[in-house]
Amino acid sequence: MAKKKPHVAISYDFDGTLAPGNMQEHSFISSIKMKKRDFWAEVARLSEEHQADNILVYLGLMIEKADQANVRFGKRDFVELGKKLELFPGVVEWFDRINKYGDEAGVKVDHYIISSGVREIIEGSAIGRKFNRIYASGYWYDQNGVAKWPAMAINYTTKTQYLFRINKGTLDVHDHKIVNEFVPKSERPVPFENMIYIGDGETDVPCFRLVKDQGGHSISVYRPRDRKAKATSEKLLSEGRVNFAAPANYQDGNSLDQLVKGIIDKIAADQYLYRLGKL
Repeated sequence: MAKKKPHVAISYDFDGTLAPGNMQEHSFISSIKMKKRDFWAEVARLSEEHQADNILVYLGLMIEKADQANVRFGKRDFVELGKKLELFPGVVEWFDRINKYGDEAGVKVDHYIISSGVREIIEGSAIGRKFNRIYASGYWYDQNGVAKWPAMAINYTTKTQYLFRINKGTLDVHDHKIVNEFVPKSERPVPFENMIYIGDGETDVPCFRLVKDQGGHSISVYRPRDRKAKATSEKLLSEGRVNFAAPANYQDGNSLDQLVKGIIDKIAADQYLYRLGKL
């Protein structure tokens, strides 16, 4: 009887990690006749004024501004926005290539999004179907598919909840029971040692640290030729918050590609040695 392949979970932030910039900036903000700096400045002002979570504020402000500008704001519209997203080099081909590499190494690779962006925009992108789950902020829609109210807001600290969901195999967002129950480490479907987290900055620090401190691998990526972004990644590396830093170039043979393949090889080898020790 064939043994079940161990799972490797790669979790990604989205904005700045798989795609440059913030997804809201690509067309939504221009459609409401605002400049992106003005929109985000208003988010910051309202967050401070009301002592509010800035993710909830931006989600609510999008509804308000769309209504004021008479701009359609529904599930289908978000999917259309997603189709226009620019992605970093090699991202579209990345998932199938890494899946194949993992399969040949003797592991099954699963991919997850953990993002503060809008879920339906990510689902509408060229890579929306490549993920086992997309954990992202989103809306409650009426019977016509129009966004009425924020249904889920994921900020930099709540992101870690979804790593525990992956770790324990309780993937449904509405389930708050099993994710908080004690599960022996040996019974968890995806040990933290089998996790890779890829993000782009300081808002990913809680996830970076959780995965790294639990024996997994964290990678900070930065936009190629962006000196400020590179400096941020190198700072995270020097402070011990991540294991590696690399340009956000997902093409075959680039440093990020080699890093992830090397980690997959290590996980596969560790699993093989563990099985030998159990014989």
